[in-house]
Amino acid sequence: MTTGSTLPRRLLARELRRARAAAEVSSETARNAIGVSKQTFWRMESGIPIRLNPLFVKRLCELYEVSPGLTQVLLALTEETKTKGWWHTFDESIPRDFGLFVGLEDAAHHIISYQTTFIPGMLQTDEYRRAMIWVEFPNMPSPEVETTIRIAALRRDRLHSDANPVTLDVLIDESALRRPTGGTAVMAGQLRHLADVAQLPNVSVRVMPASTGTYQGLTVGTFVLLEFPPHPTAYLTEPPVVYVQGFTGDLYLERPEEIAAYRVVYTDLKRLALGETESRTLIREIAEEFSACTI
Repeated sequence: MTTGSTLPRRLLARELRRARAAAEVSSETARNAIGVSKQTFWRMESGIPIRLNPLFVKRLCELYEVSPGLTQVLLALTEETKTKGWWHTFDESIPRDFGLFVGLEDAAHHIISYQTTFIPGMLQTDEYRRAMIWVEFPNMPSPEVETTIRIAALRRDRLHSDANPVTLDVLIDESALRRPTGGTAVMAGQLRHLADVAQLPNVSVRVMPASTGTYQGLTVGTFVLLEFPPHPTAYLTEPPVVYVQGFTGDLYLERPEEIAAYRVVYTDLKRLALGETESRTLIREIAEEFSACTI
């Protein structure tokens, strides 16, 4: 893996939980065996960033009577967690919750994004992103604003990467296209960019037209569904995650029934949305409307 520590950390945490459950060992017994606090052990089993000692992982594998083959896999994952992704350079500028999302986004090979209010992050222009920052964080110092813009640009670059390819499927409500974030000139540029990027072979942008009226997706709200590439060891493949951004905290939904529910919503959204060509036409028409307002 070359996507940094996020995915290996989550894979390792899940396998440690699975092995402990199979061995019927309590968390108390396990943490005492390696001499760590409850908080540290919980973080190890939750995939939350923490310094992982290979000796601890090896001792847990012995305690759980894990096979030698799986022990080697888990120790290899432990080593992979030490690899830093590009986003770690900006740890002081990225909120912890969102840092987790950026790591997962960078690891995903297929991203489904449904948005009702704003343009999806990976498709935002610098000017549009800057306008959003000024609304959300009006007192943010200019250097921090520009660092945030740089982070957004690096996320956007992923769409053109051959080394770490991704497929992006976007479904966006027409109201988000008509909301003049940053003013009419900024919106005109943003929408032209959106229409251009939508022509990339790995990007699909479809619009939920206002004529649809009220539909199920509006009651569900915005979400991002992330799917990950297969692991060489098949059962270690990271399952999909649904990310829901919240005002006071973000949600990461992983249970199979939760993923299934969001897939049903996604299927319904695709049924109602305009086709890709029709969507690009509408996006460009709205861009021209904004351009006419700037004259």
